[in-house]
Amino acid sequence: MASSAQSGGTSGGPAVPTVQRGIVKMVLSGCAIIVRGQPRGGPPPERQINLSNIRAGNLARRAAATQPDAKDTPDEAWAFPAREFLRKKLIGKEVCFTIENKTPQGREYGMIYLGKDTNGENIAESLVAEGLATRREGMRANNPEQNRLSECEEQAKAAKKGMWSEGNGSHTIRDLKYTIENPRHFVDSHHQKPVNAIIEHVRDGSVVRALLLPDYYLVTVMLSGIKCPTFRREADGSETPEPFAAEAKFFTESRLLQRDVQIILESCHNQNILGTILHPNGNITELLLKEGFARCVDWSIAVYTRGAEKLRAAERFAKERRLRIWRDYVAPTANLDQKDKQFVAKVMQVLNADAIVVKLNSGDYKTIHLSSIRPPRLEGENTQDKNKKLRPLYDIPYMFEAREFLRKKLIGKKVNVTVDYIRPASPATETVPAFSERTCATVTIGGINIAEALVSKGLATVIRYRQDDDQRSSHYDELLAAEARAIKNGKGLHSKKEVPIHRVADISGDTQKAKQFLPFLQRAGRSEAVVEYVFSGSRLKLYLPKETCLITFLLAGIECPRGARNLPGLVQEGEPFSEEATLFTKELVLQREVEVEVESMDKAGNFIGWLHIDSANLSVLLVEHALSKVHFTAERSSYYKSLLSAEEAAKQKKEKVWAHYEEQPVEEVVPVLEEKERSASYKPVFVTEITDDLHFYVQDVETGTQLEKLMENMRNDIASHPPVEGSYAPRRGEFCIAKFVDGEWYRARVEKVESPAKVHVFYIDYGNREILPSTRLGTLPPAFSTRVLPAQATEYAFAFIQVPQDEDARTDAVDSVVRDIQNTQCLLNVEHLSAGCPHVTLQFADSKGDVGLGLVKEGLVMVEVRKEKQFQKVITEYLNAQESAKSARLNLWRYGDFRADDADEFGYSR
Repeated sequence: MASSAQSGGTSGGPAVPTVQRGIVKMVLSGCAIIVRGQPRGGPPPERQINLSNIRAGNLARRAAATQPDAKDTPDEAWAFPAREFLRKKLIGKEVCFTIENKTPQGREYGMIYLGKDTNGENIAESLVAEGLATRREGMRANNPEQNRLSECEEQAKAAKKGMWSEGNGSHTIRDLKYTIENPRHFVDSHHQKPVNAIIEHVRDGSVVRALLLPDYYLVTVMLSGIKCPTFRREADGSETPEPFAAEAKFFTESRLLQRDVQIILESCHNQNILGTILHPNGNITELLLKEGFARCVDWSIAVYTRGAEKLRAAERFAKERRLRIWRDYVAPTANLDQKDKQFVAKVMQVLNADAIVVKLNSGDYKTIHLSSIRPPRLEGENTQDKNKKLRPLYDIPYMFEAREFLRKKLIGKKVNVTVDYIRPASPATETVPAFSERTCATVTIGGINIAEALVSKGLATVIRYRQDDDQRSSHYDELLAAEARAIKNGKGLHSKKEVPIHRVADISGDTQKAKQFLPFLQRAGRSEAVVEYVFSGSRLKLYLPKETCLITFLLAGIECPRGARNLPGLVQEGEPFSEEATLFTKELVLQREVEVEVESMDKAGNFIGWLHIDSANLSVLLVEHALSKVHFTAERSSYYKSLLSAEEAAKQKKEKVWAHYEEQPVEEVVPVLEEKERSASYKPVFVTEITDDLHFYVQDVETGTQLEKLMENMRNDIASHPPVEGSYAPRRGEFCIAKFVDGEWYRARVEKVESPAKVHVFYIDYGNREILPSTRLGTLPPAFSTRVLPAQATEYAFAFIQVPQDEDARTDAVDSVVRDIQNTQCLLNVEHLSAGCPHVTLQFADSKGDVGLGLVKEGLVMVEVRKEKQFQKVITEYLNAQESAKSARLNLWRYGDFRADDADEFGYSR
């Protein structure tokens, strides 16, 4: 039995004991407690007080590990209830006490009162009154305190309380379990549900000994996700505290020791359990971090179930304020301005699986490395053929997949960059190459952390750090969790399947291979490609995914400024604007998906052709931005007109390569006077439609108001009596009404019926044609038939010109006419009649310029020579215009006079 010793008597009158105060830190047993003072600049002093004149049962004690033959001692009956009675009544409370006796060994015995003075509850009397302790054997009641104890004991016996109740008290003896056979199973069986517990001991700020209820497992619990400073055990058995170890221990003790708590069992480490301790006043894990008593630890933060980001945020709070263990802390980005820590930038290039090049708002370029991840790499012995040069992108497993993931996600997109740390430059060693300074950051797009996405797909791994290494990603825990998922699901690098192999043939500079490959690429027409590298404004390296090969590609049709070159013995300077051209091409196409048309190859095995990005021709764009000139070889191309047009516009601006351009005077062709004048009677018309064979439809301006009135009345009538959808059965040649794309009804004629879903109609008042379902057709009301107002669209053809039979040339001519006269008012003169429709000349209403003559001047059409005398003057004017177009090699004439010899093969005749 743990009993108190009798107060020792002294000769002379009894001394009045001094009343002292303290706060109860711990209850050792039913008759012993530890009280402490108030903390002042550190953990306070403490002392053990044993209750005088009473005794309570001994608590269970585990056998010492150094005594293998010793056995565990169980609880004595009513020992644990006595301890619990005191624990619930006293822990954390202020008490006053008097010391009545002190043994030579330093044990102190006295009276303890709840409160600030001796008027409070006498703890010894309360224990005895509850039947949880007895008076010391052989003690005689010779003073008031002992008399009261005697009375309390008699009352407890009479009431059969505690140890005086019936039975031997075996039900109060705990079945303590000091070890757990299968800790993992034990933890999992609780399914992370809170377990009631009492904290029995605090080893340091983050490690406690807890009694799990109701099964009385005594376990060591390490707080998940954190570590406090510890007490280092020396060789002589003494303990040396690390800085703030004692303070952290007191912080936890003063809040948890012998308190009722709940513990979430989260994992296990040997016989120790990882968990989170919940107290009604808060979460001690977060508090320790926030007060600077602990740091996050990577190995266990992953099992923390209440949000690892909360722990990181609490740690960050302490770091920012340099609290306690962080008193000397310097943030990795402390020397950066806020604008350099967080910014939005455009991704221009993916260097490999963990680095990108971004363009800042200032126009500067910056290389950003993704924090805390490592790209795929060759593991173990390098199995690469020693005679073959290593190409990391294709030869390292999953490197290509990682690069492609980043390229498709990021290239040309704006991303949010948060700099986590700057890794200083490091010199080369025998095993590690030199590294320049690196800016490491978390990059997000649309709220997605790119590094986390890479890791979750098994395309990168997470770097492990020393615990005190703060240079890491601000989302390190998410990266670890993503890696754990990738490993579990066997993704990418963690897959047990065969690694993907990329057999990519590099044809760059290999003339023989290029010759073999050329016909294939020429027949392919437009091929998909990815721009891997930009050497200059017009020289690129392309990857063709379908053909799995790399080629060097030169842009056709242009002459781009030559860049600087390093030649043996000298450095050749680049031509003006070569760097600007290279940068322009880089920003536009580097690592983008493009389409290429290969036309030929040069002596060095480089392919020559046209590159298209987003439907734009890169050669034309370079010319348009005055960064290239048109090369004479472009004359053979279908893009020649676009190139010339772009070059002409660039010349007018006089910028960059055209900064010193001087326009050459153009000789005018003097029209030849003729003997006889033709009759001309021009009338105003409105051009409504241009056909693909260069015919056009016009409305007579004089009857325009009649048509407007008829359309208005017809639409009002249809609105009042709308046709029933699908009731009209169209027949070829029949007049009807048709609903155009603008939702309005127009007069039309059925030209062909393929099916109810495909009816060909001709809008008789405008000249355009459309294919409609019969549901958008209806019967033409008689009040608006062609008898009331004839069809208003009349078809004509241009006089004195030949329409090109070549489809592309004809399209160019039609496009020009559409731009110039469609939906505009012109002046029309009928020149002669012909089978099909009248041939006319058209003039612009404002300038009176001849539209057909303009087409001849632009080289878009040829002159049709007629023999009639009245037309000789105008024919001569047309022929002079044709000669000017030929001299300038415009459009049809870009290859000279093609009508010679076998011109009929091309569909032309003189």
